[in-house]
Amino acid sequence: MTELIPLAGCALIAFGIGSNDTSNALGICIGCGIIRLRKALVLFGCFVLLGILMQGQKVMQTVGKDLVEVNVLIMSVGLSVSAVLIIFSNWKRLPVSTHQVIIGSLIGAGVAADATVSFDSLLKIGASWCISPFIAFLASLSLYRAMEKSLSKLSLFGIERVLRWLLLLSGVLIAYNTGANELATIVGPAVHSGLIGRTPASLAGSLLVFVGAFLLSTRVIETIGKGITTLDPYSGFAAQFGAGICVLFFTSIGMPVSTTYCIVGSISGVGVSKGMKTVRVDLIKTIATFWFLAPALAFLFSFSIMKGIV
Repeated sequence: MTELIPLAGCALIAFGIGSNDTSNALGICIGCGIIRLRKALVLFGCFVLLGILMQGQKVMQTVGKDLVEVNVLIMSVGLSVSAVLIIFSNWKRLPVSTHQVIIGSLIGAGVAADATVSFDSLLKIGASWCISPFIAFLASLSLYRAMEKSLSKLSLFGIERVLRWLLLLSGVLIAYNTGANELATIVGPAVHSGLIGRTPASLAGSLLVFVGAFLLSTRVIETIGKGITTLDPYSGFAAQFGAGICVLFFTSIGMPVSTTYCIVGSISGVGVSKGMKTVRVDLIKTIATFWFLAPALAFLFSFSIMKGIV
């Protein structure tokens, strides 16, 4: 019966990914007024499933096997704390990293329970968290400037038509990464502890992500798509595709990086290319503050609860 607790935690977090992280795939498109929400949600759900089935195994192993020696109790505490923090953050319209919350919670519960923690793996993950937003920043900045020298030579009608397809492509790439990286981070501990098989976990998780996206995604979409800087289809593609390439690279080496913070980094890169006056530095500072607070709070809550239990 106790095995149902971590599975329920996984389910809640998957739902939270749909409500919070759909903004990574759809926020820019909605902000640009290019893609209708309902149609994009269907594409999002399909490619989330495709991503976790095709390329989620490496991230699952990193989080579920290499990072910390998990058991039912550690997962119950860690995933329950993660679910509460993620859903609360979405309610407050704060785009936090699912990865940071989950990993902070699992490490906190693991340390409190005297479980084996691989600090080498933790160091690699932490380095990936620090590096990935800057890579996304540079990728989007470079792509935007390259587009200025090439795509801008087309007619206005030609540019608009090409960008509609490019934005759709970049949204699909982010959705694929959501499955291969974000969702894989959630189900990794449950899969590698033997609670559930990889395929059933992938199917159930993808369904819950879609339901969360359908019901609650619009709140954070407003923050990501319109809050940091003014986006048009031209700059929106550069930001979204730059972040997508960055996350795909880290997924291929098994590192659970934050799509949310890569998107923030890439949007900032596009904003800088337009001039610093177009960037809302105050919002970036708020997001950066939660970049540090989210894993720290997750660690402390899980550590305290686990200590109270054991």
